Amino acid sequence: MKALTIRQPWAGAIAHQTKRVENRSWKLPAKYHGARILIHAGAQPDRDAIVYGDHLDVYSAVVAVATITDCHYSNDGRCCGPWGQENVYHWTLADVTALPEPVLDVRGQLGIWTPGAELVTTVEAQLQAVTR
Repeated sequence: MKALTIRQPWAGAIAHQTKRVENRSWKLPAKYHGARILIHAGAQPDRDAIVYGDHLDVYSAVVAVATITDCHYSNDGRCCGPWGQENVYHWTLADVTALPEPVLDVRGQLGIWTPGAELVTTVEAQLQAVTR
């Protein structure tokens, strides 16, 4: 399993709202199409972000799991509204499952990264509890 660090409030919007697209300046490597990934809330917030409604306010934590189903470039952002931005790649997410309890004190990395076995085991245990 892989992980992706996303700044807050965007990680929380994926986990607990309707955000199903992640805007990136770089194209998703083909080997990650269809991959199940951990959604990691980074240590720093996006200070320019405006998100309406409740959102998760934790940092350096794994908050959800999702599947990357598509990646496409958008010139206008309308294809993935209201979350899509212009002139970036849209990584489309599906099967988002918020964790019942964020896994705290997890250090992320730039790009797609490989979490340790202990973290994956902790997340999988929470996912099993959700599906019971």
